[in-house]
Amino acid sequence: MHSTQPLKEAFTKWDNLKRVLISLFGATAGQGVVWYTGQFYALFYLQTILKVNVKTANIIVAIALVCAMPFFTVFGALSDKIGRNWLMMTACLPAVVTYIPVYKAMQHAAGNNIVTVTSAKDKATGATKLTAMTADATTGALVPAKEAPAPNVPMLVFLVFIQVIYVCMIYGPIAAYLVEAFPARIRYTSLSLPYHIGNGVFGGLLPLIGLWTCAATGNIYAGSYYPIIVASLTFVVGSLLLKETHGTRIWDEVAGK
Repeated sequence: MHSTQPLKEAFTKWDNLKRVLISLFGATAGQGVVWYTGQFYALFYLQTILKVNVKTANIIVAIALVCAMPFFTVFGALSDKIGRNWLMMTACLPAVVTYIPVYKAMQHAAGNNIVTVTSAKDKATGATKLTAMTADATTGALVPAKEAPAPNVPMLVFLVFIQVIYVCMIYGPIAAYLVEAFPARIRYTSLSLPYHIGNGVFGGLLPLIGLWTCAATGNIYAGSYYPIIVASLTFVVGSLLLKETHGTRIWDEVAGK
């Protein structure tokens, strides 16, 4: 069972286009930014802003990922029991509420008192470079921060682990949701747009936007504003408009065909 004109049927008929847009803004956009925050922006924040040793920062994130990895399956299985949408929205809400406290706790755990960042253009490449600044212990003047001498590694692992748990909560159910949300004849044409825009655009732009907002404001927590805004949008749209697909038997529509 397939469509002879899948693009036309998927994106020019309002009933299906509406599902695509709701899936994008009510599910995959939030999933994209939550994923990129927990796995990519956290590493950037450790290395560039908190001045944690590059090797140590990678180890911190790697340990958090390995510890959280089984929860992709756990939350996927849980969504089979209690539903997809409730679990995905539950991931977005704590992300919105806790990102700034989590990143403040990471700054404290790094132990080198980063208070702001300054930015400059690299003369060779034109790329924006950030310099983490701390207060001099004697004069109180802002000076470039040195590498964090003794970061609290277990605490930093735990704080990154929390963020990856949010990733697991929304990523575990989302594949099942997308498959169940669209009719079989145009399923993969339809789900490809919200999935790839949600991850590739909303999520993929997060490191760049995080760098730009920190550079523009000097606020070391400004990089979390973008994922908070997008995850808030997803929480509102998903809570109001996303239909629960748990229990959908995707093979019923083609039974006897």
